[in-house]
Amino acid sequence: MNIKIRQVSIKDLDEVAKIEKICFPEAEAAARESFEKRIKTFPESFFVAEKDKKIIGFINGCITNEATIYDELYENSLLHVKDGAYQTIFGLDVIPDYRNQGIAAQLMNYMIKAAKGSGRKGVILTCKEKLIHYYSKFGYVNKGISRSVHGGARWYDMILEL
Repeated sequence: MNIKIRQVSIKDLDEVAKIEKICFPEAEAAARESFEKRIKTFPESFFVAEKDKKIIGFINGCITNEATIYDELYENSLLHVKDGAYQTIFGLDVIPDYRNQGIAAQLMNYMIKAAKGSGRKGVILTCKEKLIHYYSKFGYVNKGISRSVHGGARWYDMILEL
């Protein structure tokens, strides 16, 4: 599918927040206020996918020196380390009508390329057990059950060494 991937803008805030509510359960979804802080703090690692000028998905995450994600990172943008070692993935969202068309993979590959270009050591994320296989296709390695309890779910730490 022919899509455009670009860096987020503050003008995208409402649309990004709306997509997050569609893609994640309420307990796991980031709030609009959190997205506003993320867009202002680390726009260089927050990308949206557009089809016909409509945002259909996005990927975002801060930079850290930790090799795993911990829950405070999701809400406290001050923990972003601009020149840190690891790119995190907080969310990979694609609206339902555009799923299973390779858009999430395009967003992930774009983020991985950006992380490599910025000299990161790796990319890290947490995922539910059913998605371990999906992320493994990109080269991520499962490091086991995460200390993150975000949204009351069981998460697994995944790392892609660059």
